[in-house]
Amino acid sequence: MKSIFTLLLILFSINVNQAQTQIKIKGNYQNKALDLVLLDLKINYRLEFQYDKELLKNITINTSIPGLPLKEAISTLLQGTGIDFELKGEKTVALFSSRQKNKKLTISSFNPSRTDITISGAIKDQNNGETLPFASIIVEGTSLGVTSNVDGYFTIFNVPNDTALLKISYIGYQTLYYRLSPEMQLEGIEIRLQDFGIQLEEVIVKAIKEEQMLSASSGISRIGLSPAALNKLPSYGERDVFRSLQLLPGVSGSNESSSGLYVRGGTPDQNLVLFDGFTVYHVDHLFGFFSAFNANAIKDVQLYKGGFDAKYGGRLSSVVDLTGKDGNTETFNIGAGLSPLSINGFVETPFGGGKGSILLAGRRSFQSNFYNNIFDAYTESSETQAEAPQNLGRRFAQQEVQPNTYFYDLNAKLSFKPSFNDEISISFYNGIDNLDNSRNTDNSAFQGRFGGNLNFNFLRENTDLTEWGNWGSSAKWSRQWNSRWYSNLNLSYSNYFSERDRSNKTTIERADTTTVLTFGSFEYNDLKDISIKLDNEFKLNASNQLDFGLQITANDIAYEFTQNDSLNILNRQDRGTTSSFYFQNKHTINNSLILKGGIRSSLYSITKQIYLEPRVSFTYLLSDQIRLKAAWGKYYQFATRIVREDIQQGSRDFWLLADDEQVPISSAYHHILGISFETNTWLFDAEAYYKTMDGLSEYSTRFAPTGIGPNRQLSYEEFFYTGTGLAKGLEFLLQRKVGQLTGWASYTLGEVKYDFAAFGDQPFFANQDVTHELKLVGNYKLGRLTFGATFVYATGRPYTAPTGYYEISLLDGSSTDFFEISDKNSLRFNDYHRLDISATFDFKLGSSKASTGLSLFNIYNRENTWYKEYEVIEGELFETDVSLLGFTPSLFFTWSLH
Repeated sequence: MKSIFTLLLILFSINVNQAQTQIKIKGNYQNKALDLVLLDLKINYRLEFQYDKELLKNITINTSIPGLPLKEAISTLLQGTGIDFELKGEKTVALFSSRQKNKKLTISSFNPSRTDITISGAIKDQNNGETLPFASIIVEGTSLGVTSNVDGYFTIFNVPNDTALLKISYIGYQTLYYRLSPEMQLEGIEIRLQDFGIQLEEVIVKAIKEEQMLSASSGISRIGLSPAALNKLPSYGERDVFRSLQLLPGVSGSNESSSGLYVRGGTPDQNLVLFDGFTVYHVDHLFGFFSAFNANAIKDVQLYKGGFDAKYGGRLSSVVDLTGKDGNTETFNIGAGLSPLSINGFVETPFGGGKGSILLAGRRSFQSNFYNNIFDAYTESSETQAEAPQNLGRRFAQQEVQPNTYFYDLNAKLSFKPSFNDEISISFYNGIDNLDNSRNTDNSAFQGRFGGNLNFNFLRENTDLTEWGNWGSSAKWSRQWNSRWYSNLNLSYSNYFSERDRSNKTTIERADTTTVLTFGSFEYNDLKDISIKLDNEFKLNASNQLDFGLQITANDIAYEFTQNDSLNILNRQDRGTTSSFYFQNKHTINNSLILKGGIRSSLYSITKQIYLEPRVSFTYLLSDQIRLKAAWGKYYQFATRIVREDIQQGSRDFWLLADDEQVPISSAYHHILGISFETNTWLFDAEAYYKTMDGLSEYSTRFAPTGIGPNRQLSYEEFFYTGTGLAKGLEFLLQRKVGQLTGWASYTLGEVKYDFAAFGDQPFFANQDVTHELKLVGNYKLGRLTFGATFVYATGRPYTAPTGYYEISLLDGSSTDFFEISDKNSLRFNDYHRLDISATFDFKLGSSKASTGLSLFNIYNRENTWYKEYEVIEGELFETDVSLLGFTPSLFFTWSLH
């Protein structure tokens, strides 16, 4: 009996062990915390888990397990979490961070079942489900790697096996290690990254932290930025993407009065600025103090400083490609921000069962004392007396400014994904500035400056009303047809308008006479752009990718310039269509040499000619850390911003379509050579550029006088001047990508010269020429507190100054003063430099996130010159020395529900 009982006990134990080895896990875990999932498994399957409690914080699971064995079930559960595991016995599972041991990271607990495979999928945000464009996906232990496209899709060929380890990184997000497994589908893989968010005292161990602010190693003359990664840098109270771009090498950082980019000697109009596919023609708010883009509405920024691909056309200098946020597909979210300049907010919500989302973001300025101080700094004249370049006697008038001004911008976007492979979106943008810079000058401004009482009463009423803005919208349908073919169809509309009324009435009262003079100018510019684009990516194999597409743009541009109500100086109405086709092949040889060749062909309706733009580039990997790079290409521009030089009141600009008669079609050749060295912590990048430009245009009001004495009149024989340009330079970037202290140092040595026959026999320095420019950018993280600092030094820009003046009789019988001037840009302003610092404190309000901080702009109150104005009053030449912003403190506060 005893032996029978022993035998039955042994058989029962064997059956129990067999049952244990055949455990099947089944469950639907959607938006559930990982620690709760493990508790469920522990209760229902009597499993034991060994882990550090900190390991599971802030990790949410979204997956279903359809009755899998324990090993496969745990692997499925932990996919994309950055957590690896090891089975210890039959019911014990040990969990550990994928960064704990390199050995555990690189060795899979599975045996591969498929080799030489192709994988494809999409990269998304862990919290809100937004796709992440231009993320880096690398197969660890190999030289294989790709970048996700604008919709977050990626494909990798020839992956060694189905247990390979992927390394996924994106600016502003934690680097993730993602393990493939034999049971998973190789198409439609969804990988989610966690942003840094507010980490407080916690350490989020879901992935490896690499909190870099920019990515400068992703291509030739290409830099990627994430607005979320730059929010700790000093600012005027709000994150500003274009101000951040001005801190990069090759982009001028001393043009404080404009958010527009001066890239490698180019001008802002030579940059193609795209927002969700539509072109933005003007990027300034409040004299350039702000850019026109709300960072709450921007997901990604890619800057191409030169040598850009054939898919981009119509500009000579650079490309700024902004991708707008789609909105939260997981949950409702709302946020707001407040600074002394403006208030901003956003709302985002999902619909359609998580397939769609809606985003609204807006910003509006208000006229606080802080706002008025900034406005005054840009509009009032300096009271400082200075010596003339030609020792002309001058005194300065105090101008009474009563500004009334505001700006706003609004973004809206609707996105819908009917399937994993399709995305439909509609994006809208509107931004407007309204400035009333009217001011009065009277004889009180002169009391005491002439050494006695005045023998006249003087009053000048200056009207200066300006309104400008942008409207833009786009409708997009993109589809990933299969792992090889992706298409993006985009229909867009854009409108830029600018209107300025600058008239003045001068009254001079003497004992026996009263003289009233009325003169001034009126400008109006209106540009409309309707475009359709079809872009395709087709991957032939692991070594070849074809990019090809069609683009058609119809422009309608009006410009009017009138002086003294009776003199219509320029009145143009331009209409034209540009139809373009491009083709490009990217060929990789031995995983070390990347060759890219393409051509763009454009038919321009105004000239009825075809313009060919060949482009080539290569990247050669000397090692895993060192790469050589070079690019060459030709570029045309048909819609051109013309500079109207005005020595008296400061230069203005307006848009026209080139006609190859008055306004030539401009073109440029880019020559680029560079080298980079990159480790996990540091990046060193150096590039040399040489850019020739032809068909440059300028418009001047320096009209030629005719006649002698009282018969002297103005001759309006020539308005437009054309010429060539040459920009060359060296750029250096040293970046610390990770750690408690992150940031970069950059230096640019550059020269920009123009050659216009109308301005003399010799080339002259362009307005944007800056010989030396040094920038230092840094963030230091100390728990919840982050300190930021930026320093900019640049040698002075060139300018032209009056050497004398004369009085001219106009056609309406009145008279005005005109200047004799120096050689073109023969003088230079003083060197520019400033230091900005900030401190940001992150905290939580319940379950919501918030941050507050202080930003100190121009901390040592450097007086940097913006420009000079000149006028003649009673035989005296007056100079208005307009300075840029001095020391300016700013507080800010931001809050969001998630």
